[in-house]
Amino acid sequence: MQYVTLTARCAVGLVFLVAVLGKIRDRDAFREFRRSVPGLAPGLPPTATSVAVVAAESAAVVLLAVPRTAPAGLALAGAVLLAFATGIHRALRDGRHATCRCFGTRPSPAGRVHLARNLALTALAWGGLAAHLAAPGPVHPAGAAVAVAGAAVLTLLSIFFDDLADLLIAPSARPPR
Repeated sequence: MQYVTLTARCAVGLVFLVAVLGKIRDRDAFREFRRSVPGLAPGLPPTATSVAVVAAESAAVVLLAVPRTAPAGLALAGAVLLAFATGIHRALRDGRHATCRCFGTRPSPAGRVHLARNLALTALAWGGLAAHLAAPGPVHPAGAAVAVAGAAVLTLLSIFFDDLADLLIAPSARPPR
């Protein structure tokens, strides 16, 4: 079970690290992220919410990097991801135009693909936490290498999830984002 925890820690931590770096890479990136906030969190102050999101994602990265605080990092990451999923779900349900700037890069209309990705990452974070609580223990180097490699694959799949969905889902079968 400790390998499930390590995989979750690495994958979620890397996803959040890429997300933070994408949002704060320069002034324009943060400004565009801030502009996207009202679509997913109407009624909340965009600047304060943007800063809080970046702070929470950064805190999760730091907590996940330290074995002793990793359980708190997994719990925080799961809560943040669930909040993102909730915002996307509400935007879709209410028919609001919302833009995803998840990784601070090109904007894309928030849709079911983003909802699915965030729910899968939530399950990964909380599954990693549950695995840690069920069977904490030492990690063998070979097992750690496999766990880290698996985390790298999960990270890349998460980061490019909407691009992969665009490639794999036929345009006529694709639901609106």
